[in-house]
Amino acid sequence: MFAATVNTTGVAQAHSGAPAARPTLVTTAAGPVRGTAAGAVRTFQGIPYAAPPTGAHRWEQPQPVSRWTSPLDARTPGSACGQPTDQPISIAGGGSEDCLSLNVTTPAARTKGRLPVIVWIHGGSFTYGDGATYRAAKLAAARQGAMVVTVNYRLGVFGFLSAPGLHAPANLGLLDQQAALKWVKRNAGAFGGDPRNVTIMGQSGGGYSVCAQLVSPGARGLFSKAIAQSAGCVGPDGSFTRAQAEANGRTVAEAAGCDDPRTVDSCLRGRSTAELIEASLSGHDGYRPVVDGRVLPESPSQAITAGRFTRVPVLHGSTHDEMSGLAALDEVSTGQPLTAEGYAGKVTAQFPENADVVLAEYPAARYPAPGAALSAVLTDSEWSTAALDTQRALARFTPVHAYDFAEASSPYFRGAPRPASFSLGTGHMIDLAYLFENDLFEPLDAAQAGLSDTVTAYWSRFAATGQMNGHDSPAWKPFTTRTPYVQRLASDRIGPTDFAADHHYAFWKALTPSQ
Repeated sequence: MFAATVNTTGVAQAHSGAPAARPTLVTTAAGPVRGTAAGAVRTFQGIPYAAPPTGAHRWEQPQPVSRWTSPLDARTPGSACGQPTDQPISIAGGGSEDCLSLNVTTPAARTKGRLPVIVWIHGGSFTYGDGATYRAAKLAAARQGAMVVTVNYRLGVFGFLSAPGLHAPANLGLLDQQAALKWVKRNAGAFGGDPRNVTIMGQSGGGYSVCAQLVSPGARGLFSKAIAQSAGCVGPDGSFTRAQAEANGRTVAEAAGCDDPRTVDSCLRGRSTAELIEASLSGHDGYRPVVDGRVLPESPSQAITAGRFTRVPVLHGSTHDEMSGLAALDEVSTGQPLTAEGYAGKVTAQFPENADVVLAEYPAARYPAPGAALSAVLTDSEWSTAALDTQRALARFTPVHAYDFAEASSPYFRGAPRPASFSLGTGHMIDLAYLFENDLFEPLDAAQAGLSDTVTAYWSRFAATGQMNGHDSPAWKPFTTRTPYVQRLASDRIGPTDFAADHHYAFWKALTPSQ
């Protein structure tokens, strides 16, 4: 629990002998907002940062919000942005188009100086999720404290649709993120934050958003540091060409009954929110930022490799077992563990021309179970190689710290079955259980809670200074082209790890030298 004066995180707590509490009524540039204070933090939810993109404003760039004079009730979240409800990470009810709001969490007590600002961009394959489900008390109260802003942005068919005949800008979701960053620049001071010390932070789709904002001209000057989790900025998955995006957009338009190119625009605009979501591409591969020549002049992969990006300090990493959940799907759905023969079949299907060498590099007998071997193959080929490529590319131009989140036994998605034959370790998205309070995840045990304290201390220290050291956590060296230092994060040991060897980097680079 929090101490009576200054807790172990270094954030002063409000009581009779401590500094005064921060007010729960704050005046923003658009009007006053009333939030709540509970425990170590105060929270403001559902603050609009742009006008509702509804009606005639659907598929328009974010517009200024109308001012108000009476205090806005900021004690409950705003609506999530419209999305399908077919995935476990979907927001119940599917959200709405009136969704451009954000949430602010700060320490409840006053601290010395301005707070560093962390702007959280949620993941969800640019199709699912919202900001409010990531409650940020832990991160806001960590060490010296931070102002944490979690953001909604338009998703899927509303935020990343590029359909031939639709008269709309590409990358509206990225433009929404930039509008939220401009709101932070105008309003952070009112909440005790430092508008000159802003870190953008995201995981998976949010991490790829960070990659895109590093490259986008419209984001320059809006942040001073970046954290990208589980997003290989120089890998193949971070953006679409216009041709790819328009092919997907054509599929959506046809599903919506708007396949006449002469009337696509009016037809799509005439469809309801529900009809568009029904016609949209669900799953994880339908939407990405689009290389449109304006918001995103070139792919993040190409731009970062060439050094054409905003050169700010970057914290970048991935989880040790990104694909363990996918590797376990057959077992949790059938109750039967993957056999050695089944493993060989899956590897052959995934790598038809190179199955023999992959199986030789990852023999099932070397792992606790064939499912664990499959997890390693998929993780290393699809995530870890791109992670190290990204760190190497960034480090040529800007300061980088790198990590491998390697807790052997992490919480999992609440209510989701686990395989019996092997441990899932820390899979995709599971690192967020250590940084936020989110009902998606099981609670942390004592060892995991201790790791969470260390990780939030590292992240908040980076947001404040661009460095990882300066407190009692284990030393963390920078990643450089000469010394590619990667920090292992786990409750049993925090320290250096040979990431390249652990994830068979040289093998995959030799197998796919063009990547």
